[in-house]
Amino acid sequence: MSSQLQMAPQPRAKSRVRLIVISAAALALLVAMALDTKVVKIGSAADIAPNTFSPEAFGEAEFPKVKAAIEARAVDAVTLAAAVVKDKDSAAKQYGVEPAKSGVATSSGAVISVKFTGVAGKEDAGVYDVAVEGVPSGVTIRMQTGPAIYGTDLRDVTGLIAFGQFVNQIDYQNAGSALNKETKKQVLAKVDTRKLGGKTVSVVGAFKLLKPDNWLITPVRLDVQ
Repeated sequence: MSSQLQMAPQPRAKSRVRLIVISAAALALLVAMALDTKVVKIGSAADIAPNTFSPEAFGEAEFPKVKAAIEARAVDAVTLAAAVVKDKDSAAKQYGVEPAKSGVATSSGAVISVKFTGVAGKEDAGVYDVAVEGVPSGVTIRMQTGPAIYGTDLRDVTGLIAFGQFVNQIDYQNAGSALNKETKKQVLAKVDTRKLGGKTVSVVGAFKLLKPDNWLITPVRLDVQ
């Protein structure tokens, strides 16, 4: 009788061992899952599904190419102004680029690469008039410095970034915004754009020739003397 009583706890002991084994296996599985899990920050480059357009990645990759193309093609503002005053359409064909095509102006305005040195006037909502010696008084040159950079001039200026490269209009528009953000980050962030008034600036940039007497430049290079 006493031996039977001594044997009674054995099932409980086996249950405890089984529970310990199961718990250990579960813990090992959780550890393995944690080691195999990659933490992804929302909004980061890793938080992009495969084949999904990333404006940030596009901007970083394409901005250096766009900047180099503008610098290589840029025409002096004095030369350009004389040509525009004489014949806007001819100047557009000679110096401008049609979005996604080269060398052909459209009714919406050719995009032109330009360079100049002048004195910045008073700032107005992030835009400065720049007085450039030799440019006719009837031609106003303005430069946008942010905080918001508008337009798709940087996207369209090379004639090589086409709508057909993108899935939809939203991605195409975001491509232009991404390039604007890159010029803010890589060019304008290096300058105190709030205090350019009265200073001599050397600028390389692009603008759409909508009006022959009013140019709004998006800079890809800005040096302050």
